[in-house]
Amino acid sequence: MREFSDAYQVFDKVSNLNVSVATSIIGRFVKQSQYERAIYLFSRMLVLNIRPNEFTFGTVLHSSVLLKDLNLGKQFHAFTTKIGLQCNVFVGSAVLDMYAKLSTIEEARRAFEDTDEPNIVSYTSLIHGYLKKGKFEDAKMLFGAMPERNVVSWNAMIGGSSQMGYNEEAVNIFIKMLREGMRPNESTFPCAISAAANIAALGMGQSFHACAVKFLGKFDVFVGNSLISFYVKCGSMEDGLLIFNKLTERNIVSWNAMICGYAQNGQANEALDFFDKVQFAGLKPNSVTILGLLLACNYAGLVDKGYSYFNMVRNENPSMLKAEHYACVVDLLSRSGRFEEAKRFIGNLPFDPGLGFWKALLGGCQIHSNMELGELASRRILELDPADVSSYVMLSNAHSAAGRWQSVSMIRTKMRMKEMKRVPGCSWIQVKNELHVFIARDQTHKEKDETYEVLRIFLEHLKESQELTNLVES
Repeated sequence: MREFSDAYQVFDKVSNLNVSVATSIIGRFVKQSQYERAIYLFSRMLVLNIRPNEFTFGTVLHSSVLLKDLNLGKQFHAFTTKIGLQCNVFVGSAVLDMYAKLSTIEEARRAFEDTDEPNIVSYTSLIHGYLKKGKFEDAKMLFGAMPERNVVSWNAMIGGSSQMGYNEEAVNIFIKMLREGMRPNESTFPCAISAAANIAALGMGQSFHACAVKFLGKFDVFVGNSLISFYVKCGSMEDGLLIFNKLTERNIVSWNAMICGYAQNGQANEALDFFDKVQFAGLKPNSVTILGLLLACNYAGLVDKGYSYFNMVRNENPSMLKAEHYACVVDLLSRSGRFEEAKRFIGNLPFDPGLGFWKALLGGCQIHSNMELGELASRRILELDPADVSSYVMLSNAHSAAGRWQSVSMIRTKMRMKEMKRVPGCSWIQVKNELHVFIARDQTHKEKDETYEVLRIFLEHLKESQELTNLVES
């Protein structure tokens, strides 16, 4: 606190205090996360008739963002306009960053347009804003219009694209980055590798792994964790374990990636063994660790084991449990056909069950053809979300499995009357380092005509083969 006391004395007692010294002191407070005091010193600066410059405004505007105070940020913006600094690139970048994070993207865009000769920071801040607001095409267009780019702007596009679900775009942007000679850093690879993992592009991700070794040599725990997650999502547990064992530094995320990977790949015993190793290593499990354990027990049908893990956490650290943990227990019970226990569990929840709970119950009903409870779960789902298509499909499949074709027909008629359509299936293929994504009945791909022609030839060949087989058999 002595440092702050000295700073106050400098402002109040030094007669020849200038803008550089004042801005430096304010910046020191900001670095110490003393944002309110930084703002107070800014006001003292004005009382002392010291005119702030672009660096002063950059500092206090950043403080308003960290305080999440939009009104304060607007006051600073108005002040910059009053003294003619609003067009300064340093001030303009700080203003648009403030609006992008605290207000509308339209205000951020206006701040960008008011800035004289926006620089890389200006462009990147607006790209961040577009991606945060879900405006992928606008971000992509602005990125393409940048007069120059640095690794931060590339990382913003790659990471933002992946987070919005445009994983194939993220992968292609990373490849373009390499082709243009931009050197990736340790922040680039987790984004690119995660995008490859989300579309299970094993060959592509292996190439990214090789790039990480080439550019980084030994990589940090964040790159290592992204590689573990990538390999386990692609079903290559051996490679994931190899990366895990080679990491010189591990955190709970590293262990969680392995536990969840084993769970998702049906290796429940290995997941449970890894949990024992977490405890032996003295690490504190978190909510993701417990979710991985429950998933492992779920996939392996270890109902009592999973329930015991859940109760252990509920007794020892109930704050760790989230809605998804409770939903996993419902799924665990209903998949094994223990519907009465599942109903009681839902009835005793400490909160109102959402869609996920009733869908978990409906999924179990579909497996075991429990129509009565399935109808109940379906009604609850439609009460919460009348436009939910999946519940109709799941219930239809349950009736179909039980041979109740009249009920199937009634459900499908309801779907047609409500103009409800299933989300089309999606698949992708990697050809010469380019990802091609297809949906059912796709009419958008640039090579759709050639694709359908090859498919027609295959079908004709299949038909001829079937006719030949029938002829031989006869």
